[in-house]
Amino acid sequence: MSTPENPAPTQSPTEPAHRYTPALAGRIEERWQDLWEERGTFYAANPSGALTDGAGEHAGTGQPFFIMDMFPYPSGAGLHVGHPLGYIATDVVGRFRMMCGDNVLHALGYDAFGLPAEQYAVQTGQHPRTTTEQNIVTMKRQLRRMGLAHDERRSFATIDPEYVRWTQWIFLQIFDSWYDTDANRARRISELEAEYEAGTRALPDGRSWADLSDAERRDVVDAQRLAYVDESPVNWCPGLGTVLANEEVTADGRSERGNYPVFTKSLRQWKMRITAYADRLTDDLELIDWPEKVKSMQRNWIGRSTGANVRFDVVGASDHDAAGAGAQVEVFTTRPDTLFGATFMVVAPEHPLLDEVPAAWPDGTHGVWTGGYATPIEAVAAYRSEAASKTAVERQADAGKKTGVFTGHLAVNPVNGSTVPVFTADYVLMGYGTGAIMAVPGGDQRDFDFAEAFELPVVHTVEPAGGLPPEHVGAYTGDGVAVNSTNDEVSLDGLGVADAKERIVAWLEAKGAGEGTTTYRLRDWLFSRQRYWGEPFPILWDADERPVAVPADMLPIDLPDVPDYAPRTFEPDDVDSSPEAPLGRNDDWVHVTLDLGDGPKRYRRDTNTMPNWAGSCWYYLRYLDPTDATDGPAEGTAVVDPELETYWLGPRHNATSGAAGGVDLYVGGVEHAVLHLLYARFWHKVLLDLGYVTSIEPFGTLFNQGYIQAYAFVDDRGQHVPAAEVAEGPGPDGEPQYTWNGQVVQREYGKMGKSLKNVVTPDEMYEQYGADTFRVYEMSMGPLDLSRPWETRAVVGSQRFLQRLWRNVVDEETGEVTVTDDAPDAATLRAMHRAVADVRVEMEHMRPNTAIAKLITYNNHLTGLDRVPRSAVEPLVLMVAPIAPHIAEELWHRLGHDASLAREPFPVADEQYLVEDTVTCVVQVKGKVRGRIEVSPSVSDADLEAAALAEPNVVRAIDGAPVRKVIVRAPKLVNIVV
Repeated sequence: MSTPENPAPTQSPTEPAHRYTPALAGRIEERWQDLWEERGTFYAANPSGALTDGAGEHAGTGQPFFIMDMFPYPSGAGLHVGHPLGYIATDVVGRFRMMCGDNVLHALGYDAFGLPAEQYAVQTGQHPRTTTEQNIVTMKRQLRRMGLAHDERRSFATIDPEYVRWTQWIFLQIFDSWYDTDANRARRISELEAEYEAGTRALPDGRSWADLSDAERRDVVDAQRLAYVDESPVNWCPGLGTVLANEEVTADGRSERGNYPVFTKSLRQWKMRITAYADRLTDDLELIDWPEKVKSMQRNWIGRSTGANVRFDVVGASDHDAAGAGAQVEVFTTRPDTLFGATFMVVAPEHPLLDEVPAAWPDGTHGVWTGGYATPIEAVAAYRSEAASKTAVERQADAGKKTGVFTGHLAVNPVNGSTVPVFTADYVLMGYGTGAIMAVPGGDQRDFDFAEAFELPVVHTVEPAGGLPPEHVGAYTGDGVAVNSTNDEVSLDGLGVADAKERIVAWLEAKGAGEGTTTYRLRDWLFSRQRYWGEPFPILWDADERPVAVPADMLPIDLPDVPDYAPRTFEPDDVDSSPEAPLGRNDDWVHVTLDLGDGPKRYRRDTNTMPNWAGSCWYYLRYLDPTDATDGPAEGTAVVDPELETYWLGPRHNATSGAAGGVDLYVGGVEHAVLHLLYARFWHKVLLDLGYVTSIEPFGTLFNQGYIQAYAFVDDRGQHVPAAEVAEGPGPDGEPQYTWNGQVVQREYGKMGKSLKNVVTPDEMYEQYGADTFRVYEMSMGPLDLSRPWETRAVVGSQRFLQRLWRNVVDEETGEVTVTDDAPDAATLRAMHRAVADVRVEMEHMRPNTAIAKLITYNNHLTGLDRVPRSAVEPLVLMVAPIAPHIAEELWHRLGHDASLAREPFPVADEQYLVEDTVTCVVQVKGKVRGRIEVSPSVSDADLEAAALAEPNVVRAIDGAPVRKVIVRAPKLVNIVV
């Protein structure tokens, strides 16, 4: 076996025997990966318990720092080079923090339930577990070869029986809880029952707890659980054969997976009462360091709106409208101050008011209101039928077409007694608010357009100072004061919006015509899936069809074998179909006789499974405490050791953790803003209320990385051709032209994918360049939060940087270390300490691309020396280590150090060497100034070019476009042509 000092050379005879080639890099990398694993180099030490560091010690004085990547799904295709961007970034941060003295926890598990493995099982008959475990092996190999500093002891997959047990256990905690609005937190069901029994809490219907039968008591309690079964409108996707949560339906009203149509259907399904936490989920966003875009997306999804519920009396319009007499329609409005301008109402086609409508049109009905029908009964029936054929999203998208029909009903505006017609239109949805709106065409453009189409009156109730200009047409939606808003009892005229709202709400409440209220867009989380490959519910159904929790000592409930893994799917547009879950095909599993403490009884298992989001709701806790105690949950142990949760996640657990606590750095894509990130926050808050965690939020700091995209090429048939085989050259007009097998092809830009034939895998990069070069290239491509194009030919620049670093320490011919013990000269000391100071700042702010640029500059300085001083190159090796750890370890070892550099202190600059005259260099992109950088007057052209291309504002201006030329006029000007 080769040794670190003398690796077996495999270079070609024409190359120096010890040149840093991909072959040598590969041997170095795999050897150090073995050594790290053997020594437990990256073991994160808990403060107590079984998990210590590599030396067997518990956590010492270093601050805990918990870094996490969003769960990867183990795809059969393995990784392409776009996937590791976030993994390498967190690895760089983790290694840097470790060198700064922190106790870093960084591990990676696998989100292994889900649709792809199930679909593959349906196609092949191979059990999804077999497929998934094979995929995990492939992904682990690819990730290990990347040199990631993970604590492998803490890795797991959501399909592991021990993990499933705890997912089911958490579900049972939620099932055993209700939300006490007075205390503003979840509490145990037993506490609710005790309060009812003691009479300290009134029953919803006013009866006594003692007067209720056992079945009635169960009904009262079950209706308040945080996890409950409810028959209500759900998103049914016939093409997938399952129901979907709102968050899994696209803006086009189709399934996120498969792009099938989704329909509204009334079904009995498990739900989670996430709406109880709507205010906390909104307000606590202020406590965490997340991108404002993600916070905004969550706020909008929760959709908290403050306003008033207002009741309009529906009057008998004629002798033919007995149904209208005495009825009321309630609306929610965020602008009760505009109530005097409500000149008509609109109800959803599903609104119960339309179950009975007048037999004839009332006097004064405009012809345009009737839709051409002879009676309201015919008009409403036809419109309801038409609306039923559309999805909710289609209805919203068609709102601009201004379809609708007068219902024949008339309502009374409570503030002025005027009679207003009630229309139905499909842009009003029964699932949002009350299913009815008051229309104020003077203050809302959509209402104005509807009023114009149906010849309805317009009253402006808000005007700017000085009034509306005479030529104004349409709604006025700006700021101003109330006008035309007075009756004998209340006047809003002259008041600003806030004061007018307050006054009219008080008046409505006094009259019994309405009250101030808050509404939410958020709906309870639909938690049932009619699929096989997911966690079974730990619930039994008794003879009375009531849910019974499986005792904790019977967990986990494992998936049974079934003859067919597929749910029954239907034609994508078969709206009359109903779910048929695969678990129902194993009768021996579904129907069981168990003794739960009151004798053997016959039960039915739930044949739905949990959504794939269940496992990812709490996986961060498993990293802290991945080993199950021998007593297990049956004896009352918690999902995570309280001491470990407080140490790693608790409020202010380190100098940068805020009052909310949580994971110190969570890196992943923005696409999970209202899926995983919202669901995990909800589960965490339930666990907080029940005393299992101390942190208010699961993720204290969130960073959304950009994406690596790639060019794809299409021939004249519209077919993609292999990107790796495309040649670039000048076209007839001098612009770049792309050819494949001599045929001109068109270039397009987007994601990587097998269908686009533009995938580049990490395995290819390891083979062609080595893992360290791959890491340097991915980190140098631009700011981490921006997307960037992949260009394999550009990787050679990162390779040359590492080759120069290698030559500054090792003789390529002999393999001997060439550094001297001479003291560095003054220029080298200044260059070194400037690099140390700058690189530290860039690393602290997660800007590895600019850190690499500064490392290249300093490395080039050393390359220009006749002999490199040891004291000048060792800090460089240490600074390179987080980004290119294998070559750094190798050079550190060759420089005479026995221990790994993983926990060596990161260099600190000496301030006395940082005082240096600098020049401001202007950086232009296409002739426009896009950045300025401070550089040494003696900076070289190459170093200035590297610094200019790494400047963040310049990177944004280039926006991934190919750089055609860089004109350098050191030290004051760089012009970049793209």
